[in-house]
This record gives sequence, C-alpha cells and structure tokens, in this order.
Amino acid sequence: MVRMQVRGDSRPSAQSSPYVGGRKGDKYRFTVLADGVLRYEWAPDGKFEDRPSAFAVHREPQGVLYYQVRESDAWLEVITARFHMTYNKQEFTPSGFFAVVSGYTDHTWRYGEPGQNLGGTCRTLDGADGRIAVDPGVASRHGFASIDDSDTMLFTEDGFVAPRRAGFGRVDGYLFCYGRDYREAVRALYKISGSQPLLPRWTLGNWWSRYYEYTAESYLELVDMFKSIRVPLAVGIIDMDWHLVKDPVVAAAGVTGWTGYTWNKSLFPNPKAFVEALHDRKLKTSLNEHPAEGVANYEDMYAAMAKALNFDTSNKETIPFDCTDPAFLTAYFDILIKHLEDDGPDFWWIDWQQGPYSRVPGLDPLWVLNHFHFLHNKRLQAERKPSQGGGSRPIIFSRYAGPGSQRYPIGFSGDTIVSWDSLAFQPEFTATASNIGYGWWSHDIGGHMLGVRDDDLTSRWVQLGVLSPIMRLHSTKTRWVCKEPWKLPAGSGQGPRDVLTKFMRLRHRLVPYLHTMNARAAEEGSPLVQPMYWEYPDRDEAYKVPNQYYFGTEMIVAPITSPQNAATKTGKVKAWLPPGRYIDFFTGVVYDGDRFLWLNRTLDNAPVLLKQGAIVPLDANLEPGNGCDNPDGFEVVVVIGADGKFELLEEDEDDNHNNASTDKPVAWRKTPISFTQSTGTITIHPSGEGKAPKARDWSIRLLGYNPAQSPEVRVNQAVVKTSMSQEGGGLGLLIKVGKIPPGGSALIKFGPEVKLSINDPMALADPVVFAAQIAYNTKKAIDGILSRKGVSAAVRASEVDATDMDPDLRLVLKEFLLADSRV
Repeated sequence: MVRMQVRGDSRPSAQSSPYVGGRKGDKYRFTVLADGVLRYEWAPDGKFEDRPSAFAVHREPQGVLYYQVRESDAWLEVITARFHMTYNKQEFTPSGFFAVVSGYTDHTWRYGEPGQNLGGTCRTLDGADGRIAVDPGVASRHGFASIDDSDTMLFTEDGFVAPRRAGFGRVDGYLFCYGRDYREAVRALYKISGSQPLLPRWTLGNWWSRYYEYTAESYLELVDMFKSIRVPLAVGIIDMDWHLVKDPVVAAAGVTGWTGYTWNKSLFPNPKAFVEALHDRKLKTSLNEHPAEGVANYEDMYAAMAKALNFDTSNKETIPFDCTDPAFLTAYFDILIKHLEDDGPDFWWIDWQQGPYSRVPGLDPLWVLNHFHFLHNKRLQAERKPSQGGGSRPIIFSRYAGPGSQRYPIGFSGDTIVSWDSLAFQPEFTATASNIGYGWWSHDIGGHMLGVRDDDLTSRWVQLGVLSPIMRLHSTKTRWVCKEPWKLPAGSGQGPRDVLTKFMRLRHRLVPYLHTMNARAAEEGSPLVQPMYWEYPDRDEAYKVPNQYYFGTEMIVAPITSPQNAATKTGKVKAWLPPGRYIDFFTGVVYDGDRFLWLNRTLDNAPVLLKQGAIVPLDANLEPGNGCDNPDGFEVVVVIGADGKFELLEEDEDDNHNNASTDKPVAWRKTPISFTQSTGTITIHPSGEGKAPKARDWSIRLLGYNPAQSPEVRVNQAVVKTSMSQEGGGLGLLIKVGKIPPGGSALIKFGPEVKLSINDPMALADPVVFAAQIAYNTKKAIDGILSRKGVSAAVRASEVDATDMDPDLRLVLKEFLLADSRV
C-alpha cells in the first residue's frame, strides 16, 4: 500500500488496503471499514484478530476506500471525508488517541471517555418497573459513537465459537463517525454486523402467550374462542408447562423442573395432533425452553444423549448443559431438540436467564444459543415440507445478547412488572433499540407479573403492542390476570373489551403495510420503528419526545402511557409534530405541524398521525381471520394535500398460507400506489415483478375529505361505477373501486388541488363534553364558548382558559380549537 508522508492538507485518495499499522513490530492496527467507520486494535504481542466476532461478522470493507494517512515517527493521522483521527502510536489513552467528525468539531471523541449517546438497548427488562439503563448505540448528537468488541466471542473456520486470545490489555473497538446522519450510521453497522433478516409474514400478526398450565383441549378452546369473537391470531406460544414440571420424577432427579424436554402427557396426551390442530387453525407455535439445568434422567432422550456423549448413567446424574462443547451442542440439536420438533413446533422460545457466563470465559451462552438455534431453525425450515409447516424463513425468540443480535430475531424483552411506569418506558426502549440496529423487540404486552388490575392500563398497553414491531399478549401464572378480550368489560365501543377487539383486528389489517416495512428493514437497513430525531436530527424538539416514533414511513405514533382523567374519560400525551399538516388516523382531526401540543384521546383511540401525502395499505377485511395470508382485497388510506407514493410489497407464497422459501431470493410482487396533488389523482399501478396476483377488490379511504362531487374512476382506462360512503368520526370518504384484474391498474380522479376538510371544534368536542363527569353548568358554559359565531378559534381558546374547569378538559377543548389554523 502506498501512503503519502505529508504534512500539509491533502484530500483522501483511493487506497488498495484498508489497514493502517499492523506491520511487524506494531502493537496497533487500524482498519478503515467505511468513510465513517474505523476499527482500532491494540495487541501487546502484535497479534491481531481477523476472525469474525459475535458483533463483527464482516471485517472487510466493501468497495473502494478513500482516505489519507499522515505519519511521522511519533504520530499517525487517518483522514476520511467524515473524520480525522490522531494517534500517538502508544497504548491507547484519551490524550493519545482521539478523533473529530467533519462538521462537528465542537466535540472530540477520545478513547475510553464516555461520550454523549442516544442509547441502544439492553439484554432484558426482567423485573423492570419503569426506566432502566440501556447500553449505547451508534447515534450521538456529538456525531460519534464507539462499540467495544474486545471481549465478545469469535467464530472459527469450522463453524464453532472460541474465546479471544489470552493476554491482558487487548483492545478491539469500532468508531462510528456519521455526525447526525443516524440512519447511515446504523446502515454502516449492518454492513459490519449483518442486517436484520426478513421475517416470515405471519410473525406480524397477533401472538398469544401465557405462563399457564393449559391442556391441549383448553388451549384449542382458547384459540377457538378468539375465532368466535372474530379476533385473529397468528402465533400461539406454549410456555414451560408443556413439559414435565411438577411430576414426582422431577423432584427425584434433584432438579427444579424449569428445564424440560419431555411432554407432559397428562396435559398434552398427543403433542403431534395438538400442534397439527394449531396449524389447521393457521397458527404457528413455539415451545418455551430454559436449557440451563441440562438433561435429567427422566427425559425421553436421556439415554440417547448419554450414548452420544459417552456420559456415565450409572448414577442417573443429570447431563450438564455445556454450550462450549461442540459434541454437546450437536447432540442437543440432533437428538434432544429434533425429537421434539418431530411433533411440529415451528420455532423455539429460548428463555436463558442465567447471565453471560459459561465454562469458557468470553463465551456467553445466550450468544451461543441464539446463533446455533437460528441456524438450526433455518435448516429445519429447509428440510420440512410446506405441508408440514416448513419452508418458512428462520426465526428464534430470545433475549438480546449484545450488538450483532439483530441477526437473530425476534427479541424477547423479559418479565416486566404490570405498571404504568413499565408501559411508559417501553415506547422509548423500542425506539432507541434501532440506534443499535435491533428492530424486532417483542414485549409482554399488558405486563407480566405483580402490579394491580387496571383495565385502562391493559387497553393502552394493547394499543402500544399493535403499534409495535411484534404484538404478543402475555402474563404470568395466576387466574386473576386476563388478556382475553371477552373477560374484560365492554362499554358501548369504548370499553376495554372493545379496545382489545378493535386494535387486535387492526393489527392484522395492518399486515400489508407492516410486511412492506419488514422488507425495507431487511433490504434497506431501515427499522420499522425509528426515533423522531432520525428524521429531524437538527431539531431539538425531536429529542424531547422519546416515546414518540415513526412506525414505518407513513405513521407517527405518540402512545398514551398514563391513566385517563376521571372527569374527561380521556388520556393525554405531549407530542411534537414536525413541519407540515397532519391528520389523525382514527379521529380524522387535522393538525398544523411544527409545534408541541397535547393530544387527548378516549380509551378507544390512540394518537397516530399521518402527514399529507401519506398512503397506508390495509387488508380490506374489517375482521381478518387467523394467519397473515395476502388479502383478497385492499383498503388504501390516502391523505390528500401533498404528493405521495407507496410501493406495496408481497410474496407470492403468502397467497395461500404457504411459506416463503428460505433458499431463493425474494421475488417481490410490487404494486406502486401514488397520489398527485396537482390533479387530485390516485393511481393504483399494475403489479410488477413476481407472480401476477388474482383479481382483488380495492377501496380507497380518504381521511378528512368531503368532495363536492363524485370522482372519476377508471379501471384499465375504462370508466367504472363505484359506490361511495361518507363515514362519521373523521373516517372520511370510502370509495369502493371494485376488482382490478391481474396486471391491471386503476385511476381515481377528484380534480386539482383538493384540500383536507376544516375541523369543526364543536362537533369534535361535543362527545367528550357530553361524557365528562363535570357540573352541568360547566357544560353549558363550554357550549356557549364553542358555539360563538364571528370570533376566532384563538379568542374562544382564551375564553376556555378563563373558565373554571378540569385542567385536562381545558386541554381537550384547546386541542380541538387550535389544531387547525384554518378554523
């Protein structure tokens, strides 16, 4: 490699090698992995590490690198378009090894010093009752962040794992220098650490999970009860009571029963038939596993395991769990796990709670389990026939082990306390996880244990779950806790039962949108949930709403995570809307952006904002069935006022409850949908690539729009008759276009420069005031203020301020009066 020995300024130039240092006699080595990523190593013995690690599976840069090296006897500098690193060629110290990021020279990264960081995620929320500390991510307002990879395990050439080289003082780290381009920083992380895999479509539906002693009969009755109330499910988890727990043989073996690999036949007399029954109902299933205690002498496969491991069974001792032994792991998967998989479960819930320690320092059992279980599931899906539930994309369900864990979705966040504090932390926790590339957290929706019964809390938590990466209901083993909708009180559409029913149906209606975002996460490095500051990194306001996030490209979610007001029957959240004009997905209220405001919602609604130009494809079925097949029809939500476009992505295999192949590249069926503001035209373009779909029904829902005349609708250029309905509650205009044949297109034209309807504060406020538990004289006073003619909304808002009433009711009224400046 040719390096210029320069003292003056010089632009970075193309280099033939990414390495700086690492020569004979050097104890340091730097690797320029990208113009914003520098790997730094210190090896007292001069032996550097080239094997992939748990974090860094791709050590080599991609493409031509442009950087400049300046070197003297005492100092070394590496300069790229994004950073300028300076180093004194000695053991790393804050004063001898530092860097500045281009455009962010107010702050200097110094080795070993904790810099400002926007947070990543952590191993578990077990026992959490509110906010806890999280590990750092690669996003920082100072422009730089680092990951210490010095102690993580390595992958060997034979496919197993190994600890780091012995010796004190070794350093292996990664410096990310992307300024406030947080998306690019995370994409750089994916290039080094591996991207998030594409999830099977069915993972995006509703999951049922509960720590409870179900029988095969009672579990199927539960699933059928969900079907009877027309609430769909896609996954049914079986917690640990599927195996022997309290049987006398467990105590006789001297183990606790938490680990188990033998079906409890008193609860599940025919496991294969039970799993087949779940599959017949279009549910995938998973078994919970706590592997730490090993294989006890009563397990079905004890003798086979002992034979494979040459383990002495004369004393009937338990075969210890040892993830550091390749022979044990081979037998574990090929004998112990496979024996159970022959009964049909689709994936494993790996419930490792024993910390990062094993017989070999540096080998974290959670890392080992996650890695090899994921590879095993991939092999399982490839070997199974679709008729046996096989062929799906691989997943596991386990805790986060550290940076790089995004390669092994889905994340189980652990056993949280049932409390408002727990709920209040989860939106932020989910969003900041994207700062370390971890985009598929699954939380115990509704909380796991302890706490008090609060149906308001359960309802708000389910709303968050539906608007989260994975929607999984869960709770601990007590008959007093319930997440079944039919066990909760109804309330004229606004009760807890109504909320769970409405939102769980919505989750399955959202799958076309969610699966498109799933594709973007895997192929474009764009997680489903993103903090507001990813889109607006230079706006201070974006950092002050940590619980607010983008849910895909089209939605902003500001979940309510505090109890509702007893007088107003509404919950509230302080939100920040970026510049632009927005409309609420549920209520149709229009809002001016570029400001903070209080959003108030009755229990049946959650704040979800769509910007002008937003397009959200939904399953047209208002009550979808189990599973997550490609729908027979679509309802496309469109927000007028600005140009918009959306490319709907589907996989052919999802047409008939088949599974996408794990072996071939994804053949996406792409259906572009666009809105042109200047002509007021919505176009559903022909589906390109992939297998042409069958003829499907299409509808368009225009939020907040009351047209003066019917639109012109054409399918394949021919004018067609359509039905239109104006729906209340802000749900807008629904236009039923009809069937579009394979390869066909549709055009819906309203005319130029259509505009969102102007809010009617009186109509919006009236239901809240009517239901409010307040004095009738106060209601009369409010009615007088809101109905005043010839005065501005600002004047009426000032009169609300001057009127004695509940503070939260005042917030509700001012929200409606001041939401839209056109009022």
